[in-house]
Amino acid sequence: MKITNAEFITSIAALPKYKEASSRYSCPEICVVGRSNVGKSTFINCVTGRKKLAKASVTPGRTRLINLFDLNRGTLVLADLPGYGYAAAPKTERKGWAQLIEEYLGSSEKLKRVFALVDLRHEPTVLDKQMLKYLYAYNIPFTVVATKADKLSKSQISAAVQTVSTALTVGRDDIIVFSGLNGTGKEAVEAVLDSVLEI
Repeated sequence: MKITNAEFITSIAALPKYKEASSRYSCPEICVVGRSNVGKSTFINCVTGRKKLAKASVTPGRTRLINLFDLNRGTLVLADLPGYGYAAAPKTERKGWAQLIEEYLGSSEKLKRVFALVDLRHEPTVLDKQMLKYLYAYNIPFTVVATKADKLSKSQISAAVQTVSTALTVGRDDIIVFSGLNGTGKEAVEAVLDSVLEI
């Protein structure tokens, strides 16, 4: 599925507002998760073809709300979840983000697929592994997207994909190597969106 139209719907700080917003649409939902500064905004902007749809920042921890976006005029809704693992944020604030993420994952009846982003340059963190445990626990299908592939050479990418595969216990072929700068992996993401619509 190529995205030809993408629009911001609303930002959500608490689950009741999400339930209110989601009651207004009947289409499937996908979401994007990942640690702070993993490139979620860049991923969303690349996939949607809208350079400024999601606000990217060099400062980790910018996304502190769940942001909902309409894709192709009611075909899909994308939820951008707060980045986790931003150590500089106050502990109570980090706890609030974690609670919001878990409540969303545990309660969304329309969520059909999660894009779990990890930084290809680094071994997945404890929090990355914990996120996948959440997804398994809630029985939510997910796709691992390894971002920032443009920062590595081809030989480095192969080794890095194996590191991600081993750390997260997912097959190499189930990992999408992605770059928001040159569009690597965009077609693979679009194929996943097609599979969501076929459910």
